[in-house]
Amino acid sequence: MVKPFETKFGWLTPVIGNRWSNFQPIVMYQEQHILPKALEYFDSLWLADHFYGFDAPTDPFMEAWTTLTWLAAKFPRVLLCHHVLGQGYRNPALTAKMAATLQVLSGNRFMLGIGAGWREDEYHAYGFEFPRPAVRFAQLEDLIHICRKMWTEDLPTFSGKHFSIDKAAAPPKPSVVPPICIGAYGEQIGLPLVGRLADVWNASLQGDESKWIKKRDIVWTSAERAGRDPSTIEISLTVERPLPNTSTESTQFVDDLVHLCDLGVSHFVMDFGHPTSAEPVMRFVDEVLRPIKSSRHS
Repeated sequence: MVKPFETKFGWLTPVIGNRWSNFQPIVMYQEQHILPKALEYFDSLWLADHFYGFDAPTDPFMEAWTTLTWLAAKFPRVLLCHHVLGQGYRNPALTAKMAATLQVLSGNRFMLGIGAGWREDEYHAYGFEFPRPAVRFAQLEDLIHICRKMWTEDLPTFSGKHFSIDKAAAPPKPSVVPPICIGAYGEQIGLPLVGRLADVWNASLQGDESKWIKKRDIVWTSAERAGRDPSTIEISLTVERPLPNTSTESTQFVDDLVHLCDLGVSHFVMDFGHPTSAEPVMRFVDEVLRPIKSSRHS
């Protein structure tokens, strides 16, 4: 299978503030001290979609659309994506309209990262319904159809299992339709949906490469059954790992990521946590990112 995508590196910036950041949202620190340097070299910028923290509900947690729009203006080069939106947090037509607007304002740098949602306590706290997984994924499928219609048609109409629109105009329509990145890991419903409809699949290894390979194969098989070429689905993998502190650590990092490239990954979303200096970031750029890009693009 020919992989048509260049290898890319994304930076996941935490929007939470906790005891390790003196309760300042980490994204605010990184916007000043890390991202101006890091995003000279990274291809994309990602952030999570939640409403409050995980250690304590009083920990700061910045709202995802507002924060990504702020960062879009601050950093006018990189691709922008949520990691990932919970579809149940916003009406589908509103999501489509917001996405179209950010795509236009950012100069076609937005990718809609979205999933079925999973954090039940948060849904209930904010008064959102939290149906069973099969319903949430059916809702997500309706949302995807609604988005693509509202991005491309003047007076789109759609009637789905759970959501409908009636001449839901969303001008100005984007000149470039945003890619849709689906975050999913479930083998029965989520991954087949990825194979049918996603431009990009995002997941993580979750500690077991063999299980991830099985899931990748489900995506590819589902794409083929839907009449799609599996190689047209970009595979994005979130890697939660500290920045390397030595050249030896960098070498191991390169070996691990090149191996994942050979398995079909082309877009790494790097979660480095809360580095407080750009120095280790530049070690990663010089000893990991550049060598991998050079070897994969040659």
